[in-house]
Amino acid sequence: MSVIGRIALPAGASACPHCGAALAPGARFCCAGCETAHGLIAALHLDSFYGRRRVPQGALRPDAVPPVSLVAAAEPEGDRLWRLDLMVSGLHCGACVWLVEQALAADPEVLAARVALTSRRLSLRWRGDRARADDFAALLGRLGFRAVPFTPACLRAADDAETRSLTRALGIAAFGAMNVMLVSVAVWVGEDMGDQTRGMMHWLAALIGLPTIAVAGLPFYRSALAALHARRTNMDVAISLGVLATAAMSLSEALRNGPFTYFDGATTLLALLLAGRLLDRTARGRAGRAVAELLALQDGLVRRLAADGSATEVAVGAVRPGDRILLGAGERLRLDAVLEAAPGVFDLAATTGESLPRGIAPGTPVAAGAVNMAGPAVLRVSAAAADGSLAAIARLLEHAAQARGRFVTLADRAARLYVPAVLVVATATFLGWWLGGGLGWQAALVPAVCALIVTCPCGLAIAVPAVQVVTVGALFRRGVLVTSPTALERLAAVDHVVLDKTGTLTAGAPTLLPGGWTPEALRTAASLARGSRHPLARALAAACPDAPLRPDAREHPGLGMAAGDLRLGSARFCGQAEVGILPVLWLVAPGAVPVCFRFADALRPDAGAAVAALQALGLSVEILSGDTEGAVARAAAEVGIADWTAAATPAAKVARIAALRAAGRRPLMVGDGINDAGALALAEAAAAAPGAQDLAQGAADLVLRGKR
Repeated sequence: MSVIGRIALPAGASACPHCGAALAPGARFCCAGCETAHGLIAALHLDSFYGRRRVPQGALRPDAVPPVSLVAAAEPEGDRLWRLDLMVSGLHCGACVWLVEQALAADPEVLAARVALTSRRLSLRWRGDRARADDFAALLGRLGFRAVPFTPACLRAADDAETRSLTRALGIAAFGAMNVMLVSVAVWVGEDMGDQTRGMMHWLAALIGLPTIAVAGLPFYRSALAALHARRTNMDVAISLGVLATAAMSLSEALRNGPFTYFDGATTLLALLLAGRLLDRTARGRAGRAVAELLALQDGLVRRLAADGSATEVAVGAVRPGDRILLGAGERLRLDAVLEAAPGVFDLAATTGESLPRGIAPGTPVAAGAVNMAGPAVLRVSAAAADGSLAAIARLLEHAAQARGRFVTLADRAARLYVPAVLVVATATFLGWWLGGGLGWQAALVPAVCALIVTCPCGLAIAVPAVQVVTVGALFRRGVLVTSPTALERLAAVDHVVLDKTGTLTAGAPTLLPGGWTPEALRTAASLARGSRHPLARALAAACPDAPLRPDAREHPGLGMAAGDLRLGSARFCGQAEVGILPVLWLVAPGAVPVCFRFADALRPDAGAAVAALQALGLSVEILSGDTEGAVARAAAEVGIADWTAAATPAAKVARIAALRAAGRRPLMVGDGINDAGALALAEAAAAAPGAQDLAQGAADLVLRGKR
């Protein structure tokens, strides 16, 4: 016997003690990696791993690829407190999960290490230096696992794999159920069938039914085993018990050639349950794409400027801080940057909630997601894509969605109470018929399993998705798209409503207000405005749609339009004094009285009635907006909301929702922009307003359809 660490190795072993692969003559391990991993497991006193593992031979052999640096992926959570989400390859069974968690937990600085086997996701928290991230990667590498930062692409891959698994299981269950039913119908109607023929039919049903039950039921069995391993019960424990007990009882009836078997019931039940589970998975997948949609704003190409002024299109990921980029009129900025050279005008509504574009002076930072509303602009990149504001919002959104993802469905809450009661009832039924009723144990199984099926909450697993489908369809016909399977349960519990302003309470675009202008002045101004992309110019042109385009009009970015001595634009551009707090455009012409056009981001027609209806239900309402203080105060006064917050950043919106939840409130968040996504994901329930950004729709539970 030889000893590595404190684990004894038999002399002349033919398989690698770590991975189980075949050994060369005289070798103790198949490779140096396995020897290192074996010694590390011994040093950590985790050698019971080898008694737990259930993996193919050779599957645990460590990868020769060196671990990547994970320091940059670590996110701060407090004073010397760090969080890291990783995708771990090489996990094959629950023993691998146990080994990773125990090995990391052995480090005194590690506060938590949790691995999800289905998604291969490791969530790690520790207190200490950020550089410890590479130590943990090296530890995983020595154990034979490779870790990389977890990304939305990993999440999508895991979701797609689960959907494919459920679809495959549903196909197998449906095919098996149909064929078993053909055999079972003959037994049901064949009252004059001989014993040998009936026995043949039973075994034919078993030949089809048992493999179907074994394979198609795997999604439920895996979930049930995971729940039992965590010392709890869920809906899948009850489902697995019912299906497997029915299969066992049917096999018993086939052995004694009883009058009936119930393979048809077990396979049909599996098909119905899997159909409901697939509906649930599809709904969850829609909501789970929000982070990917946000990061998609950074996909594509940008024009990077060289030292000689030439522009080259490069991928966003290739741009580094300090690089200069060229942004054309109407293009969306994909990276955080600082404006250079000349003043510009940017629409920040998607990222800050401001209702009107803002003039940006040279040297002013501009966040990714802003739209250039003026001429070509030169900007200097201030942060790479992975470190920018969109990536920060993505992290807020993902962490908020994880917090809300801990919600337990009604079916699982019921299962926690039902499963113990069901087992007691089924056991009492079996013992009563066997010991008290005089039946043999095989015959007593039939009423016992019947009691198990009748009292089991499997009906909830079928009824809940079915009710959701009917309800979702009814809401869809009324203009509400439900994107989360638990939305209605959470919506019923809300006690506070948080409303965004721009695009939610308001239309999200300025409209011309009545004033002292004449139709001729409006037509002249609209002709000038038709050549501009500015929202105020568009609103002016929309107020007089038949006004022709003035071909000699020239735009002065951030100021206004000019055609000869005729000017339309800001007070400064037109030589007028500032008036009021509402946005205005002035029209000045030689020898004529200056004309002022006032605009406002008008409330939606039903905004006041909706707020009043919410308050009538006993719900408190507040406004949480990124727009300016004057605009938010005016909107709050018009709809009758006393509690409002202006100039709120995306992080501030998330913090407000978190504070409400910490205080025991259950908020409903209603928003429409990128800056609302994190708050939408963290709220107890969330709704996206009509015309909302794709990201906001992905983070919300309900999407309200209609026009802005």
